Amino acid sequence: MNKHLFHQLIATFCLLLCSPTLLWSATVQPAWSKKAFKSVFTLQTFDAGGSLIASSHGFFVGKMGEAVSNLSAFKGAARATIIDSQGKEYGVSMILGFNDLYDVVRFRVDTKQSIPLTVSATHPTEGETLWLLPYRLKKAALCVEGQLEKSEPVADRYAYYTLSMSTPDHALSLPLLNASGEVVGLCQPSSSSADANRCYAIGADYAASLKMTGLSLNHEVLRTIGIKKDLPDELDQAVLTLYIAGTGLDSARLGSYRQLVDDFVSKFPTAPDGYISRAQIALADRDYAQAKRNMDEALKVATKKDDVHYSYARMMLQKEMTDSATPFEPWSLDAAAAEAEEAYKVNPLPAYRQLEGQIRFTQKQYDEALRLYLSAVGKGNIDAELYTNAAQCKQAQNDTTAYLALLDSAVNTFSKPYLKAAAPYLLTRAYAMLSAGRFRNAFTDLNEYEQLMPTEVNDRFYYVRSQAAVGGRLFQQALNDLDKAIGKTPSNTLYYSEKASIEVRVGLYAQAMETARKCIAADPDQSDGYLFLGLALCLSGQQAEGCKQLEKARDLGDNQAEALIRKYGGK
Repeated sequence: MNKHLFHQLIATFCLLLCSPTLLWSATVQPAWSKKAFKSVFTLQTFDAGGSLIASSHGFFVGKMGEAVSNLSAFKGAARATIIDSQGKEYGVSMILGFNDLYDVVRFRVDTKQSIPLTVSATHPTEGETLWLLPYRLKKAALCVEGQLEKSEPVADRYAYYTLSMSTPDHALSLPLLNASGEVVGLCQPSSSSADANRCYAIGADYAASLKMTGLSLNHEVLRTIGIKKDLPDELDQAVLTLYIAGTGLDSARLGSYRQLVDDFVSKFPTAPDGYISRAQIALADRDYAQAKRNMDEALKVATKKDDVHYSYARMMLQKEMTDSATPFEPWSLDAAAAEAEEAYKVNPLPAYRQLEGQIRFTQKQYDEALRLYLSAVGKGNIDAELYTNAAQCKQAQNDTTAYLALLDSAVNTFSKPYLKAAAPYLLTRAYAMLSAGRFRNAFTDLNEYEQLMPTEVNDRFYYVRSQAAVGGRLFQQALNDLDKAIGKTPSNTLYYSEKASIEVRVGLYAQAMETARKCIAADPDQSDGYLFLGLALCLSGQQAEGCKQLEKARDLGDNQAEALIRKYGGK
């Protein structure tokens, strides 16, 4: 062979041998790689219109289609599919768990059987060699080798890894495996281009452990995902999920809520909560026979039957109050009262007596309702509610003295200095005192309420308190409250006219004129401003100008203006 040609061949061989690409391809692949790559897939997510949102990777961690990938790929997704190593496509049927901080999600693929990677029971140590397993369609996977630089703790028993490794493009959510072929991590994106020779990963054991909790449905990311969500495995957490899903339910979410309830019944067939939720849906549909069947089933499976009797009573009461015109013989107010009574027999909670009292009150059996309310006082922590309920019975019987006395009892269940829990009872008593003409008592209660709930008071509150102050001849306090009402709603002419009226009444004519002019400026087509401006002018000796303003009030339809014009010499 030509010596020069021989040297060229040697040089070319050395150049090729030193090529990173050839080195990577020629690296001896781990024995487990041929089988392991069957567990890796491509993930695709789509919006409601069918447009592709994201494409990523993932891998199986269970034999029944359980898999993991990055959560960000699912944001806004109405559906998702995976394409396995053989090119077969399967749908994603359910979200099983997630964590937004580490951008990881566990889900179920709609397949009868999957080939999972074995999740390592131990964490790798610093310096240990790990391999990144890429997705390859219908051919052997070529692993990328790297060394573990750092392991950081996550949630006490898991880890987050940093590796010295040059990862290929599209490495997100690919698995990292140890020498035994066990998966230890889920590849995550680098934080910057400066990290080109580093790989980051969340522990595979952490990803595989993710599950739903009772509060998961409230998470902002999960709310954007239209794919079905799994129920928690713990009954109490699943019940919480039912409660959250049913709160503020609208027609757009009713279909998914029905499915959630059915899933709950399938998963927890001996728990009454699912049947009660089904019954509530039937009640909303006015399918009372279906509601009854589910409540009867709830009673059959329940160990704490008082809860079910209580729910049954409330359901019957709701039906009779909202749809009494539709006959359903098994249900009536008497039947509802019997269910509440049965609940109390099983477990003598005051709330059960309270419900029975509400049913008798609805039947206008006020004496019986009063007896039931008062019989439960002192047996729990709802005495203030019970006294207030009892007071309503006396109000319905026009017994003002007893009505106010029972409201006193409600407030007296709290001691001074009052806590916020007392606020609604103080407000109820204040309105009752106002109606009874006990203005100073009402003013005092309203003061207490304001101190407890300073952020809840509005212009209407200050107007009501000004009326209590006027009734109690506390005129300066009334003017102060009307100023506060005006400050909150300066366009409301009622507050200006009330203030001008008080100012005229106490002889503050100059202030009354100023207030009346502000009333006119707020609404020049409203008569009150002209009426009080005219009256204040007349009372301050300016009858001619005053009568002109009164005439404007008369022309705008004020019935009082004509008599005042005659009194002060106008036309």
